[in-house]
Amino acid sequence: MIVDRLRLEHFRCFQRAEVHFAPGFNLISGDNGSGKTSVLEALHLMAHGRSFRGRVRDGLIRRGQAALDVIVDWHADEDLPHRAGLRHFGGQWQARLDGQDVQQLGQLVSALAIISFEPGSHALIDGASELRRRFLDWGLFHVEQDFMPSWRRYTRAQKQRNALLRQRVPVQQLEAWEFELAAHGEAITRLRDTHVANLQPYLDRRMATLLPELGTAKLRLFAGWKTSEFGLGDALLLARERDLTLGHTTVGPHRADLKIGLEGVPAENLSRGQTKQLALAMMLAQAELLADSFGHWPVLQLDDLGAELDRSHQERTVAALASSGAQVMVTGTETPAALVGSTIPVSTFHVEHGDICRVA
Repeated sequence: MIVDRLRLEHFRCFQRAEVHFAPGFNLISGDNGSGKTSVLEALHLMAHGRSFRGRVRDGLIRRGQAALDVIVDWHADEDLPHRAGLRHFGGQWQARLDGQDVQQLGQLVSALAIISFEPGSHALIDGASELRRRFLDWGLFHVEQDFMPSWRRYTRAQKQRNALLRQRVPVQQLEAWEFELAAHGEAITRLRDTHVANLQPYLDRRMATLLPELGTAKLRLFAGWKTSEFGLGDALLLARERDLTLGHTTVGPHRADLKIGLEGVPAENLSRGQTKQLALAMMLAQAELLADSFGHWPVLQLDDLGAELDRSHQERTVAALASSGAQVMVTGTETPAALVGSTIPVSTFHVEHGDICRVA
């Protein structure tokens, strides 16, 4: 997958800006605060429906403006070119994909595959379980067409059951939604289990090249209830009194987590650098799985590569990315050490005063 053009209007510091990217490595340089990370953030917003730096209403829209606009043109191998546009007002949004109105952001998420590694990515390892669920589900959006319908129906049933729990209605009114939750929750869990199993060999290879000192990293899905003891329907029944007291559903796939067990060292004893590198290994494993699934690599973004990884890990990472043939977006205040003197072709862009220009 190759992003050909990005156009921004009223996005953070950019009043209007347009950039045409090249295949392979694209280096986006600029001083701190110049807006280079915002370029990656705009692409991430289109591919994930959210920013990696907070909510849209918290600073993404340029001060004094009512909405931001992002337009992306891309293609994949010999596929026809695609275009997506998003106008976001902070709370409401409008979007189009290949000339058609978009009703749900999930349509953009499933169309444009971009994986971002940024300073907060270590939270994939040591942060909240929500981040690991999001990681799994984003991959499933792309490789499993049955996932999104089950996820939507489960989410709707969960909201309905939670509303009834808060009203403390008779249990008979809960049963229909619990049946819906159980059916689609177990379907989601089966798909997640399969995805985790498929992801494992890709992670094994990434660990061997990026973090050999940590040994193997074994993935295990905690489904959100004790699957070894009973199905989700029984789990919901057993949790019903507690859920009525709390006013929300306490068991199910929305409480799932991805457990990561390391052979060489307990996860809680990892250094910050090792945590970041493990998160990167997870992301690259997912990227390679997607590449094998639909025949081309997703776009890979690495924000401030020089600051996030030491020279040795930079070189391992750059070598892995170069061998993949993926389009890569890298930012930095200067050229990362691993690219200095490298034979890897790099297209260079500079960001300054709300403008983006190609310099090499």
